[in-house]
Amino acid sequence: MDTLVGTAPVNVPVTLRRLYFLRFAFAAVWAALLFTTADTLGTLTATLLVVYPLFDVACAIVDIRSAGTGGRSARGLYVNIALSALTGVGLAVAATSGIPAVLRVWGAWAVTAGIVQLVVGAVRRQLGGQWAMIASGAISTLAGASFFAQAGATGASLRNLAGYALLGGVFFLVSALRMGRTARA
Repeated sequence: MDTLVGTAPVNVPVTLRRLYFLRFAFAAVWAALLFTTADTLGTLTATLLVVYPLFDVACAIVDIRSAGTGGRSARGLYVNIALSALTGVGLAVAATSGIPAVLRVWGAWAVTAGIVQLVVGAVRRQLGGQWAMIASGAISTLAGASFFAQAGATGASLRNLAGYALLGGVFFLVSALRMGRTARA
């Protein structure tokens, strides 16, 4: 079969659910830390910016290992790994140029990763709880375009990235909770 649904081990929803809870917790803590440091682009803020996409890489690897290596969702996760790894490098470089450069790199990542997330969520929709991932992917795509536009504005800030990450974490939480309901049904 060409979808995860036809080849998924029974424990995939349980593993994804745990991973989604972890992603929510990470996003909440990360957003709080970034919000408190977002006014300046110092070492701590730059580190936070680079860590976020690298955490995304780690989560995608766990996701692939838990789901097996077949299907369109795995291909999407491999694309996500490449995008997030490149973004980590891009953010490290952009942090040396200032907040507008960071917003451009983050915006490009949000657009492309949002499209991938939307596709992976659509492929996995029968696992349950994926509507939130689909919505999150669509919102990420729009938010990325917004970050890119904000980069050209006077007084650009990184605070919106904290809100973006927190909202993404909430979508992971909703998916985890919905997957729990689907498993019980």
